[in-house]
Amino acid sequence: MRGEPGACRGDADPLRRRPLTDEVLREVEAQLGRKLPAAYIDLAQRHNGGVLARDAHPSPSRTSWSADYVAVYRLAATGRTASFSLCGELGNAFWIAEWGYPDIGLYIADCPSAGHDMIALDYRFPGEPTVVHVDQEWNYQITVIAPDLETFLGGLVDESGFDGDD
Repeated sequence: MRGEPGACRGDADPLRRRPLTDEVLREVEAQLGRKLPAAYIDLAQRHNGGVLARDAHPSPSRTSWSADYVAVYRLAATGRTASFSLCGELGNAFWIAEWGYPDIGLYIADCPSAGHDMIALDYRFPGEPTVVHVDQEWNYQITVIAPDLETFLGGLVDESGFDGDD
């Protein structure tokens, strides 16, 4: 599935969950109090969480990770049974309550920094949520990296394409 930018690694990925059902979607959206973007739902119906096949996204400005990109490790599953799912033990509420991340929306992906930066859907403004990088190392600095999830997923690239000397 390397051809599909937002795809998660294959069936052998232990972090991948069963495809999203309509019932679980209704329950998750009710618990979160937010509607998920169509692109998230579409992806979860095919690849419900797990390690992303493409693991980096260009950033318009420097972050604690790099001068020109953010590394992205895995996408949260839509559900509550997996520890790293939107409503799971290490889901959205965990990042806000335990790590002090700002309550701006939904934390949908983690980065290789082990919790020191996250990718979120930012619901603070009307319309489709933007995709932001929240950098705990830099006082929870918020950087918009894509205007919507579909653009973010389409912009994922292999990290090997960036200069590692940042």
